[in-house]
Amino acid sequence: MSEELSVDRRPDGIVVLTLNDPARRNAMSDEMTAAWKQTITELRADPGLRCVVVTGAGSAFSSGGNLSWLADRNEIELPALRDHMLEFYRSWLTIRQLEVPTIAAINGHAVGAGLCLALACDLRYAADDAELLAPFTALGLHPGMAATFLFPETVGLPRARELLFTGRTVTGAQAESFGLVNRAVPRPQVLREALGVAEEIAAQAPVATRLTKVALSDGGPPSLEAALRWESLAQPVTMTSQDLLEGLAAQRERRRPNFSGR
Repeated sequence: MSEELSVDRRPDGIVVLTLNDPARRNAMSDEMTAAWKQTITELRADPGLRCVVVTGAGSAFSSGGNLSWLADRNEIELPALRDHMLEFYRSWLTIRQLEVPTIAAINGHAVGAGLCLALACDLRYAADDAELLAPFTALGLHPGMAATFLFPETVGLPRARELLFTGRTVTGAQAESFGLVNRAVPRPQVLREALGVAEEIAAQAPVATRLTKVALSDGGPPSLEAALRWESLAQPVTMTSQDLLEGLAAQRERRRPNFSGR
């Protein structure tokens, strides 16, 4: 595995992925991208996985695409550049394919594609003084990395327009006020906050949690009827599980359940 991505597998089914190139503020290099794609592929096949936390080493979450890397691409023919960028986007957004909840622990600045990676996670906890921005238009770029989907999904279309049209910088505390992140906390507490939520998630019934994640993917069901149809299938699946019996027994006995994922 590349040194640019640190993988910490914990015994409770939580995996912490750390973007690990602090000298370049965790810019998304080709090497880091390849390591990320390989790691997510491995995690998708892990039946014991319960939750994934993504954070950055050093003072930044991620500065996004390497600007010198972008400048080099200016001389590439358009079809090849399109193919390259599509592969870059899809590689990082594979985190959306995980059937377990994902959490971004935004320990510092999250810029451009780096912020989009955080938005691709299910939950976000940020340092209150972190700077979050998507300065695509300020660089002469159209937004990428599914920004035009992820921003409206997270904060709604009017706020998404404001952030993407202006490239405005917001702090973690400001981002909490309009829902770009779930909660902002002092910088030293960010990873601890994210891991605390991850531990809560990991303690729940795995099959029920995975099915709930699927139900809420891409903005949730498109209609009330679609929600009812999905739930009328997914809930009976969990009704036949050993975990339901364990959950009921634990409630009756006033103890914490010990779910097996069966």
